[in-house]
Amino acid sequence: MAWKVKIDQDVCIGDAICASLCPDVFEMSDEGKAQPVVEVIEDEALYNCAVEAAEACPVSCITVEEA
Repeated sequence: MAWKVKIDQDVCIGDAICASLCPDVFEMSDEGKAQPVVEVIEDEALYNCAVEAAEACPVSCITVEEA
């Protein structure tokens, strides 16, 4: 199974909780916004990490869905 990671750049406030919780999936851009390191996840452990980060996001701008 594979999952796609998306971040709504218009909503992201640059809190960086996602990058700190799951650095293999998220990083901070030069503009101070979160961006995916990988857009498609095929590893279940990374999927779980990405979902945890998405749930921790204070503005809920991250989605992780089946690819």
